[in-house]
Amino acid sequence: MTVYQIEPDQTTLHGAFSRDIPPILTIKPGDTVRFRTLDAAWNLEPRRSTRHDEPPRQFFPRPAGQENGHPLCGPVAIEGAQPGMTLGIKINEIRPGSWGYTAVGGWPHPVNERLGMDRDGTYLLWDLDAVAMTGQNQFGQTISLKPFMGVMGMPPAEPGLHSTVPPRFTGGNLDCKELVAGSTLYLPIAVPGGLFSVGDGHARQGDGESSVTAIECPVESVELTFNLYPKMQLTMPQAHTPAGWITFGLHHDLNEAALLALEGMVDFMSHRYGLTRHNALGLTSVAVDLRITQMVNSTRGVHAILPHEVIAELGLVDDTV
Repeated sequence: MTVYQIEPDQTTLHGAFSRDIPPILTIKPGDTVRFRTLDAAWNLEPRRSTRHDEPPRQFFPRPAGQENGHPLCGPVAIEGAQPGMTLGIKINEIRPGSWGYTAVGGWPHPVNERLGMDRDGTYLLWDLDAVAMTGQNQFGQTISLKPFMGVMGMPPAEPGLHSTVPPRFTGGNLDCKELVAGSTLYLPIAVPGGLFSVGDGHARQGDGESSVTAIECPVESVELTFNLYPKMQLTMPQAHTPAGWITFGLHHDLNEAALLALEGMVDFMSHRYGLTRHNALGLTSVAVDLRITQMVNSTRGVHAILPHEVIAELGLVDDTV
């Protein structure tokens, strides 16, 4: 299988999802792509000021009409990918850059407005050590790193430009902290070729992404291997992670997002393990966690986790897809 390298530049970066953006690369199922990505704000150097009006040097010019989206690398087309299939993205490695930041308040957003921080903002500035996998901010506070990509996804079938902010059934800004190295993300394909893009590195994030940002960082290397699953029928993303199997719910209403994630898990357990829906629902209540993936991207996310140890305890046969 072939391994490709993609660097962020004028030919590879875009700030929106669209079926009309031509692929920069076409690969075969089983091929691997290593990406280097910018941070979510298109920064080319570390932020040194905690003031919102003193940004670092940024990437310009940006694609017309896409200036405020996440800087995504791609799109990558996969030979044979067609609507109705599922794309499997195996995450082999995520190596963060040497710096990051967390924005805290300073702009109109429901979280900032609720907490009275929409006008008064600041930043946590982080030095990142990708060997020790630790980050330290300007206050000397140190935390372990658990890097993942905030945005991994493909465009919907509808024409035009689509914002990178809300997650969709084809992926995008999922902001799920469980999607670390060793995970495989499964996404429904909506357009020929799939047209996959990635960006928005997070060195560490809590469930919910409460301040609207994580430790936002550039990523020196995210290595992904792509495969097609023609018979796997999905209406929402799923994932196999070191924490367990995950189903997602995405909706502007958090309650509905939770119900979608729960419904997805009941369906998953019924189909995969041959359980009745009643049995599956009972087991979700006993052993499955519903977590707020993120509550800040207009389309809210909830993910349901079926831990591997629970699968083993119940004696369920669990093979990878």
